[in-house]
Amino acid sequence: MISQSVNDKRKDLLAAALRLFVQYGFHGTPTSKIAKEAGVANGTLFHYYKTKEDLIVSLYIDIKARMGEYIEINEIEAKNAKKKFRNQFTSVIYWSLENQDEFYFIQQFHTSPFTSLIPPEEIKMQLNKSCTQIEKAIKEKAIKNRDTNLILSLMTSHIFGVNQYLLKTQITEKEQKKVIKDGFDMLWKMIS
Repeated sequence: MISQSVNDKRKDLLAAALRLFVQYGFHGTPTSKIAKEAGVANGTLFHYYKTKEDLIVSLYIDIKARMGEYIEINEIEAKNAKKKFRNQFTSVIYWSLENQDEFYFIQQFHTSPFTSLIPPEEIKMQLNKSCTQIEKAIKEKAIKNRDTNLILSLMTSHIFGVNQYLLKTQITEKEQKKVIKDGFDMLWKMIS
C-alpha cells in the first residue's frame, strides 16, 4: 500500500511539473508551485527529487519512455528502410499530436541546458535503437553515409517542424495525413 502511495505522489509531482513547465517554462516555475499543484508539501517534492533539475530530467526520461512505448506498439514490420523510417516518423507525429504538452516539454528540454544532465547510459539506451537503424540504413545504402548524430538531429528537427505546422494550421484529417506523408517524403529526400 505504501509503494502505491509513493508511485501516486511521484506521478502527481510529474504531472504537476509538466503542466507548469509547459505554461510557465523551467525558470518561471518554482518548486513550491509544483508541490502545491501536486497537493504535497514542498519538502515532499525534495524527498523524491533532490533538485528541480533532477525533477526536470526525470520528467523528460519518463515522457521519452512513454513515447518509445507508443512507437513500439505501433511499429509495423517493414523489410525496407524507407517504410520503417516512415512508420516511426508517422508514429512520432501522431503521438506528438495526441500528447501536445509532453511533446512541447520535449521541445523545451532539447533547447535547454538540462540536456547535459541526462546520464550517459540513459542517452545510450534512448538512442540505441534509432542509431542502430540509421547505421543499418547507411550500410544498406538506403540513406546517405553521414554522421549518425547529424541524421538523428535532422530527423528530430524535422519532426518538431511538422508538429508545429500541424498544430498551427486548421486542416482536415485527410489534409493532415497528406502533410505528414509530404513531410516524411521531404525528409527522406534529404537523407537518402
